Order: sequence, then structure tokens, then C-alpha cells
Amino acid sequence: MSSITGVSVGDELSDPSGAPNSGAGASTGTKGDRVFGGLAMGAGLLVVAIVSLVAIFLLVQAIPAIGKDKINFLTSREFTSAQLRFGIVQLLWTTVTSSLVALVLAVPFAVGIALFLTHYAPPWFSRIGAALIDLLAAVPSIVYGLWGFYVVAPKFVHVQDALNSVLGWIPLFGKVDTVTGGATIMMVGVVLAIMILPIITALSREVFAQTPVTHKEGALALGATRWEMIRTAVLPFGRPGVISASMLGLGRALGETIAVLFILSALPGTTKWTWSLFNGGSTFASQIANDAPNDQNDANSMGALIAAGLVLFVLTFVVNAIARVIIERRKEFTE
Repeated sequence: MSSITGVSVGDELSDPSGAPNSGAGASTGTKGDRVFGGLAMGAGLLVVAIVSLVAIFLLVQAIPAIGKDKINFLTSREFTSAQLRFGIVQLLWTTVTSSLVALVLAVPFAVGIALFLTHYAPPWFSRIGAALIDLLAAVPSIVYGLWGFYVVAPKFVHVQDALNSVLGWIPLFGKVDTVTGGATIMMVGVVLAIMILPIITALSREVFAQTPVTHKEGALALGATRWEMIRTAVLPFGRPGVISASMLGLGRALGETIAVLFILSALPGTTKWTWSLFNGGSTFASQIANDAPNDQNDANSMGALIAAGLVLFVLTFVVNAIARVIIERRKEFTE
């Protein structure tokens, strides 16, 4: 049956040779999809292979050293790789507490900045503010370490004294007389918070900006104020993204090396260990960086450091796994 223009339906769907036009396009598209799918799968498998090889390397190098450890690897606080007396309790405590302090300080500021830039600031100021926040991520770690040790630490002593006078009855905020100058776990957490702030802010800003307009307009149409709209529409939509950003920032804080090494390396090695955040110590990364130049020619001592790296690897993996579980449960709840 011909159309008004005189061209039949069959003519529109086929070329002069009688083959459908859509077939060639579909064939090309299918081939392109296969190529892209193969490349994407190859990239994913490559990442998995690299992570697996790193884990195997750490296990192969760490297990013999742990077998020669003269103290309990999991329960001892002493870490002297040269004498094969290495335990991870103190390193684990310093690493986790400084990172959690950084996370507790950085997340509220990051979320507040992201909400301001996406829903309150004018467009021109939002662009400038986002660029300035992103510039913090470009500052080298050593600069943060120098700034923290020479500028922040002396002034942070007064903050620590104030917290101790109010919360000193809590072991976490107990005073440590042997540590002076303000270069403590708490102060390191403050510096780390500034270092991870750009990461959390940038990702949170992108997530909040993607909130469906219909959700926001629906809340406003029902009479909600701007804050009520943010609380009922924006924050629930962006919560999985904020969790992902927070875990990414936590991973950065757990593995930070140079800034922590520079700030805490000046503390006396004989400082008595306590539960206080106003004490000193070393993280896994800073301990490895501090001892590696001296132990690189000794396989057993280097194995002790690799064992510490293995624990840090597992710790980071567990943090990312927990974040993934939380995000998946949150998605199921919202759906």
C-alpha cells in the first residue's frame, strides 16, 4: 500500500537491493557494543588482577617475617622492625583514631559546603567556591605537614588544654605530660580533615546537584521551606553518595604518610602509650616510611614492614567493603 508521497512502506525500510537499512546499523552497533564491552571487561579484570597480585605479594613477604616475630604480632604495642619485635596494636590505634577524627571533622563541613554551593550560593560564587575547594587537593602532603607542625601545632596546644579541662575525665581526652608542642593524634586528625575535605566536598556537591528537579519542586509546591526541601528531598537522595565520598576520604586518611610522618616524627620514641588522643605515636604508613630506609637491606626487617603494610591493606579493604554494604542497603531502602 502506497503512501501519499507514492513511496511504499517496504521502500522506506529497504535499500534498492532489497536488504533492510536497519540491519546494517544494527550490525555496526552490535559490533561496537561487543568491542566496548570487551574493553570494559578487560579494564575491570586488570584492576582485579593488580589488586590480587599486590595482596599475594604482601602475603608472601609478610608471613615468613610474622613467623620470626619475637613478640605477639596482634597484641603487642612494641614495633622495632630491626630487632624483629613488631606488634600492631599501637599502630592500629593511632591510624584508626586519627582517621576517624579527620572524618568526624571533615564530613559536616564538606556536606555544608556542598549544600551551600549547590542550593544557596549564586552561580558565579558557586563556581569560584568549588574551584577554591578543589585547590586544596592540589597542595602537596609535605606542605600540610610543615604547616601543621610549625603553624597549627603551637596554637593547638590551647585547644587541647581547653578540651582536657572539660573532658579530661574521659580517657580519650586525658592529658599526656610527656608530649609537648601540640603535635598529637588529635592535631594530626585536624590536618587530615583539611586534606580530605576537597574529596568529600567535590563528590557530595556532584551528588546533590543531580537531585531530580521534580523532587525539589514537589517539596516546594507542598509548602516546604528551602531547608525542609533539602532535608526531605536532597539529603535522602544524596546520602549514598555522601557515604561513598566519606569512605573515599577515610581511605585517603588511613594511608596518608608524609604529613603524619613529619608531624609525629619529632615525638620521643619512649613516650608512654595511653588511650588519649593527646598522645603521640605512629600510623602504619608513617612507621613504614620512617623505618624503610634503614631496613631495606635486611629481608627480615623489611618483612616486618611489609606485614604492617598488609594490615593496612586489609584495613582499607574492610572499610571499602563496609561502605559498599551500607550503600547497597540504602539503595534497597530508598527503592
